[in-house]
Amino acid sequence: MAKVEIYTKTFCGFCVRARHLLESKGVDFEEYVIDGGGPKREEMIQRAKGRMTVPQIFIDGRHVGGCTELYELERDGKLSEWLAA
Repeated sequence: MAKVEIYTKTFCGFCVRARHLLESKGVDFEEYVIDGGGPKREEMIQRAKGRMTVPQIFIDGRHVGGCTELYELERDGKLSEWLAA
């Protein structure tokens, strides 16, 4: 299974939805909570090419985007392919 990483904030509804979708598919993921900013937030911004909103999701190092993009992959039937790689 692919390595999945997600940068989140505690009280973010989009983060909750993204985590829920991943969990419903049985995906183990590494979550980085960036409530207080710091080095992980800076890492996220750099990896996401300047995007500062959460969640930011990566599958095997490939930037998915946020919650909307994750659900688009699922709707288009591509998320399972990405996760199986």
